[in-house]
Amino acid sequence: MTKPKGNIDAFDEQLIEKTVDRKIVFDGRVFQVETKKVQLYDGSISNREVVLHNGGATIVALDDEKNVYLVRQFRSPYEKVILETPAGKLEKGEAPKDCAIRELKEETGMQAETVTDLGKMYATPGYCAEIIHLYLAEGLSFGDGNPDDGEFLQLVKMPLSKAIEMIENNEISDAKTMVALLKTARRVGI
Repeated sequence: MTKPKGNIDAFDEQLIEKTVDRKIVFDGRVFQVETKKVQLYDGSISNREVVLHNGGATIVALDDEKNVYLVRQFRSPYEKVILETPAGKLEKGEAPKDCAIRELKEETGMQAETVTDLGKMYATPGYCAEIIHLYLAEGLSFGDGNPDDGEFLQLVKMPLSKAIEMIENNEISDAKTMVALLKTARRVGI
């Protein structure tokens, strides 16, 4: 086992991989897949498979009573309905905040007076380049949603404290939703 170095900010050149070759092996509507040959610190060559994705944004809609508005939708990879914060993928050239605001309106019909940046997360850094940007929407006004074609959603309102309990009980398992809700809870003192 490697001994801890103690300084999290220390640059460690032994961890850096140098890409020596790359090839796109799949070019789809939502993502691409590339294979890479990388040279490691010791000079050896290794292979990597990487999903290239434009990224996405998610937004926590929080009202004045500390309720959040989540969406339930069917997710094909898991063959089940899951509970999530409104979210979507970035269009080419779209700013993450604009994406979050657009998705909030499309999926819930809501608009916000204030949208706060909560940071970003790497969804699955072992093989995917997707970065998800996290936002908090406050000062909500309500209207009609306009989901994308083929997108069927149910809007759910619940206290933020209940959503945090659902995370702890594994009833909310979506990573972007968990991170965004936990960051929101901490921000508002829950």
